[in-house]
Amino acid sequence: MPLEADDQARVDEAIRESGANPSDDRVLVRNTPESQKLGPGTVMCTILNRTIGSGIFVTPAIVLRSTSSVGVSLLFWSFGAVIGMSALLIWLELGLSIPKFELPNRDENDTVQGEGVSLQCVPRNGGEKNYLEYIYRFPKMRATTCIFGWIYIILGNLSGNAVAFGIYICQAADIEGHDSLVRGLAVVCLTAACLLHASWRKGGIIVNNLLAIMKVLVLVAIIIIGFAASAGASFGHGPVHGETVDPKTQGKTSNFSTHSSFAFASNDPASYAESLLYIIFTYSGYEQPFYLCAVSVDQRFNGELDMATVFFRQVFGNQIAPRVMSGIIALSIFGNIVVMTFTASRVKQEISKEGVIPFSLFFASSSTTPWARLRRRFWPSQSKEQDEESPSAALFLHWIFSMVMIGATSPTAPETAYTVLVSLYSYSVVTLLGFFVSGGLLYLRLFSSERHEWISKSGFKPWGGATAAMIYTATCLFLVAARFIPPSSRSPFAFGNTGVQWYIIPTVGMASFILGIMYYLGFEYVYPPLFKDGKVLIVDREAVIVREHGEYVQALEVVDASWERKSGPGSNDTEMQKVTVAD
Repeated sequence: MPLEADDQARVDEAIRESGANPSDDRVLVRNTPESQKLGPGTVMCTILNRTIGSGIFVTPAIVLRSTSSVGVSLLFWSFGAVIGMSALLIWLELGLSIPKFELPNRDENDTVQGEGVSLQCVPRNGGEKNYLEYIYRFPKMRATTCIFGWIYIILGNLSGNAVAFGIYICQAADIEGHDSLVRGLAVVCLTAACLLHASWRKGGIIVNNLLAIMKVLVLVAIIIIGFAASAGASFGHGPVHGETVDPKTQGKTSNFSTHSSFAFASNDPASYAESLLYIIFTYSGYEQPFYLCAVSVDQRFNGELDMATVFFRQVFGNQIAPRVMSGIIALSIFGNIVVMTFTASRVKQEISKEGVIPFSLFFASSSTTPWARLRRRFWPSQSKEQDEESPSAALFLHWIFSMVMIGATSPTAPETAYTVLVSLYSYSVVTLLGFFVSGGLLYLRLFSSERHEWISKSGFKPWGGATAAMIYTATCLFLVAARFIPPSSRSPFAFGNTGVQWYIIPTVGMASFILGIMYYLGFEYVYPPLFKDGKVLIVDREAVIVREHGEYVQALEVVDASWERKSGPGSNDTEMQKVTVAD
């Protein structure tokens, strides 16, 4: 749907002004045109690819080993569904309500009502960055941006999943004992995902959709095979039934027997907390009961990385089936990394627009993809619309810190590196930031001065009011604190099994938050007098807001960031200005 004439004129004027006044302190970032926007099917595939990665296959074995009980592990997965639904409701409420711009009021016929304006939500990239900046309004919002940016730029990647990709490729090829090969494959996986999105935006979306469809078909197959095996069907290896093995008598009972499914449960609270952290990291997990239809639970003590390959080995009774499954899991992980690269790079681009990192406007820019340049050169008749662009610089920033994380864990075994990287991401990005997001929403709803206005004007009103925020905040707070409880010596998370001391992950996670605060203090009070002659940073983000399909959307944004002399007394704080051009 083309823009209205006045909207198109304002967009063209902003582009002309930006081109007529080029500057190293200015960057213009255009949103994707109507024909290039993600459709409902692609959005669905993006969600599926993001939730189905390595964890959906690896986490069930970890949870089963740590709880030592089929019953407890399934209860944890059920509780994970409640936590996952709570998180969904929180992010829907915030995502459909923030950020807000002062825009003209319109009636049901989409006609402007006089000259009155009100705060209205206009979607923008950035996710948690936008929510945290709105909730925690420190002076000029710079502190929140610095802390979030520090954590997310360094730790907001799936380097752990890339290591798992290398492990599964080696398993599929029946190669053992090549740690350097695993890490080389991890580097190739991450590099391929970044290059794909940087060179051909639409190609990345096509790969995303294809891999999402493949994942759904694989999970459906697991469900069908699990039911069939539980009913006594044979797949060339005779009937297979999921059984729990008594570690003392070696007697076997059904995994779902009420007498044995809880009989051997662990009494280690640290293992339970770690299991819940893994479940939150990789939820959804509804297919987990179907793994247990055909897996003997004594397998949990054999050091298997995932339950999917055990499942296929038990059902088909040969080594070919689990190797095929390893290849499928590797593709699943690659799809997960493709999606995370697509979304995380755009969050990092938004962080860069605030001017809080070195070369910020370079990383905030978007550039025409090589595919679009080739298409315009060789097929000009098909290149009438706006060329596709990608945040290439932000993709490069994402790639740099992904390589840093892989390099930092290179002295350890790949399996240990995977555990460390996934645990660190889960603790810092999922749990710690999740606590501040959900806790902030709880504050907005119950304690802030705008609580009544927020509830009445939020873009999404969840079931149960603040209940979802209470559940998720309490869960995150518990996991942040419980991670400091040392596991027992028999726990799969003990040093003897992981090679990593139990306090490393929570200490590094909390340190990332503290270092974010230190980065802000240095950027605010040390850097300007030492390197900028006492100047202050002025960031002007001018967004052009237009109407599409009866909704306000952001067509483009011009970002100016420059260091200028203080304007007068009381201007010691780094300043930020946000100017909105509305219709």
